[in-house]
Amino acid sequence: MRHACTRVLCALGVLLMTAGAGTVASGGTAGAGISATATPLNIADEYGETWPCHFNPYNPTDGTFSFGYIYEELAFEDALRPQTITPWLATKWTWSNTNKTLTFTIRKGVTWSSGKPFTAADVVFSFNLMKRHPALDGNADWSVLSSVTQQGTDQVVFQFKHVAVPYFYSIATKTPIVPEYIWSKVKNPTTFLDNHPIGTGPYVVESCSGSDVEYKANPHYWQAGLPKIKTVNFPAYLSNTPANEDLASGKDQWGAQYIPGIKKTYIDKNPKYFHAWSPPVSTVSIFINLKNKILSNVAVRRAMSYAIDKPKVAKIGEGGEELPANQTGVPLPTFKTWYDSSLAKRYGNAYAYDPKKALAILQHAGFKKGPTGVMHKGNEKLSFTMVNNGTYSDWVASANVAIAELAKVGIQVTARNYENTTYTARVQTGKYQLAWNAFTGGPGPYYEFETLLNDATTAPIGKTANGDYERYASPETQKLFEEFTSTTTSAKQHQIVDDLEKVMLTDVPTIPVTEQPDWYQYDTQCIGGWPTPKDPYAQPSQYVTPDAAVVLLHLYPKAGCK
Repeated sequence: MRHACTRVLCALGVLLMTAGAGTVASGGTAGAGISATATPLNIADEYGETWPCHFNPYNPTDGTFSFGYIYEELAFEDALRPQTITPWLATKWTWSNTNKTLTFTIRKGVTWSSGKPFTAADVVFSFNLMKRHPALDGNADWSVLSSVTQQGTDQVVFQFKHVAVPYFYSIATKTPIVPEYIWSKVKNPTTFLDNHPIGTGPYVVESCSGSDVEYKANPHYWQAGLPKIKTVNFPAYLSNTPANEDLASGKDQWGAQYIPGIKKTYIDKNPKYFHAWSPPVSTVSIFINLKNKILSNVAVRRAMSYAIDKPKVAKIGEGGEELPANQTGVPLPTFKTWYDSSLAKRYGNAYAYDPKKALAILQHAGFKKGPTGVMHKGNEKLSFTMVNNGTYSDWVASANVAIAELAKVGIQVTARNYENTTYTARVQTGKYQLAWNAFTGGPGPYYEFETLLNDATTAPIGKTANGDYERYASPETQKLFEEFTSTTTSAKQHQIVDDLEKVMLTDVPTIPVTEQPDWYQYDTQCIGGWPTPKDPYAQPSQYVTPDAAVVLLHLYPKAGCK
């Protein structure tokens, strides 16, 4: 799902550094004579549902509204600049014990938005809360941790079961910290709605209804003078059209969605101030339920990948605003240094469009066309349903193109378009045959492989998974993940990623169709400090956490605007 953001793992070498204390975000300079309260920021991001007003940061959906804004991380690493790690709730960290012990020094002088002090004990509590309630551990932190304890007054010590340096990103950047004094009294943290969240972050929830979340600056925020944007409104949009219209009119200033014909319908409306930049960070793919008897046949999956004209899907479904993907799963050009072109060439240039080969694969596997043109083998008919988020107009259009392509080789697929909540539940619980889906990406292709294929993050059909929604399982692939976590050399990392690309090419657990960008539109007329290609200080999309809050902390109101 476009707004899901699970584990993002980064290259090992950069994580062995120790960061010093300092100011963690720069909010720019507001113009003379302008009050920071004069310029609210409005977000246009279409989720296809009214807001439930829940803010549990450990819930993948609710966390989009709370992680970063309200609850914060220990350290922030920018996925677009993997060697940049900024101290946050922790001021520094050190590795020891041959990289099996990680010690954070916790920042002093931080308070919760209630005014109560934040301490190292809150960090220890938050991680042990996830240990007691594994459903909260969306990053699978405890798959590598053995203990988290307090040392002295301001240090937290993480002991690892084995060397797992890449989990620094998961632990430090992707895990929110909650207040012990509140959450220790919650009977069931897994179902806790957290309607009145108390965090250390730059904002508090001023009000919430089904149509809008209004955030106000946290008066107790520990970064002096920040945030400079004092009010943030997050209206609920049920479809792309009204959200795009509000962006084009200037009513909203921050967009994070697909806009058809973006130059004409958005940028040209106000070319001096309207901008867009959407770097590819992952892939939009057809997820395949591998527990389905017919789809468990790899020949069927290989044929499907060859049958889809991916450039055609990108051109028609995404209006040319996304690039076609390849079966290795490596997003290009963002992570081109990881792409094994020689390996891809051995597999038909990573399953480049070839409907004749798709038919040959099916026929060799014993399938033949029936009277209606649908391929079958005995009682096994290549007829499936594909769930999709029906509120994403581009996803619906792209899926329809792919469905038409599959029909040409005798694979019948029927679209099932749902609103966001139902769609998300079906994907996470495995109640689907095929699903059009994506993750938000991270600093390197290993992230997506780990999220897609690590069976430590999956769950039985009917239970909610945090990753591996296809229910893929392979001891050999799990061994690759284990090897990656223990290596400290760039050459070995690349070799393992090459092996994971081979898994994608041979097993075809998912079918990457287009490159998934961080959708991002921004209005500079009254607000400055936005991330740009020259200054990519965070992933720019509103739905990426905790990056969205980092963006807000860099923004400032311009003089003369009201």
